Amino acid sequence: MSSLSRRHFVITGASLPLLAACGNGVNSRAAQRIDARVDAATEFMYREVPGSEELSFNAAGMLVMPLITEAGLGIGGSYGRGALRVNGVTVDYYSAIAGTFGLQIGAQQYAHTLFFMTEESLRDFRTSSGWAVGGDVRYAVNDRGGSLGVDTTVLTDPVIAVIYGQAGLIVGATLDDTRYTRILP
Repeated sequence: MSSLSRRHFVITGASLPLLAACGNGVNSRAAQRIDARVDAATEFMYREVPGSEELSFNAAGMLVMPLITEAGLGIGGSYGRGALRVNGVTVDYYSAIAGTFGLQIGAQQYAHTLFFMTEESLRDFRTSSGWAVGGDVRYAVNDRGGSLGVDTTVLTDPVIAVIYGQAGLIVGATLDDTRYTRILP
């Protein structure tokens, strides 16, 4: 009986550091940090990308990814975390991850926002186990300080992506093959 309790004690004692490392961040303030970054990115987007504020008023919801870091040397990838907001209120947190392969070298950081223009596109996004950017996403481009050119044809697209705040050594940013997954920060 004493060897069983000694074994139990050793196994329990050895597993505590491993279990502590697997914590989900309860009381970690990660959600507040993400929300603060989302607020700052949204303000930046409204200021630097004319027409984006109008998009937000017409959208059923918007996923703001305030910082995506992308790097590659032949094989590359990107990662970031953000928040889904409906009527200006955070309803969920998401991570974005993508992998790439090909002729590439460098690193960059950028922000992007997905505007869900229909209730159906927002519902599809929220109920999926892992949503990936597909052909139904329209990219709105702010070229040379002009407006996004928001018109009634753009507003009927189910999802509109706006990429902004780019800095780094990789030319251009794309959301192709980016996968979004709900997280608990």
